[in-house]
Amino acid sequence: MGTTIYLASISVVAAAVLAACTEARMPDRRDGAAFFAANCVSCHGAEGRGDGPLAAGLATAPADLTMLSAGNGGTFPEARALAFIYGDPVQGHLARVMPEFGGAMADDLVPVEIDGVLTPTPRELAGLLDYLESIQQ
Repeated sequence: MGTTIYLASISVVAAAVLAACTEARMPDRRDGAAFFAANCVSCHGAEGRGDGPLAAGLATAPADLTMLSAGNGGTFPEARALAFIYGDPVQGHLARVMPEFGGAMADDLVPVEIDGVLTPTPRELAGLLDYLESIQQ
């Protein structure tokens, strides 16, 4: 009898955990595409090739984001891309043209596997990473 109650309790807890996970779904490439359109197109261009309308006026040309995997032996550089987008606290914002997106986003984190390790990642950036990986050439 005790085992039955124990198993029933585990089932109730498991159902609650699954329900919580479905309420707050993980971001995907569609979310990332929306973030990209709102925050990145002006410099990186609609297709991420570094040819946005503001690109010509920048001292440093925006990266062609479709070539990140090609420049990394064919593997999308998740950790490096996330670190650059989030912002490097050592360099600070004055050392780069691209804005840092980390600050206020740190309140809404989701687990993302980065180099085999589940890493707390801002929700918006998790979707953006998924989108960037999907546009690789």
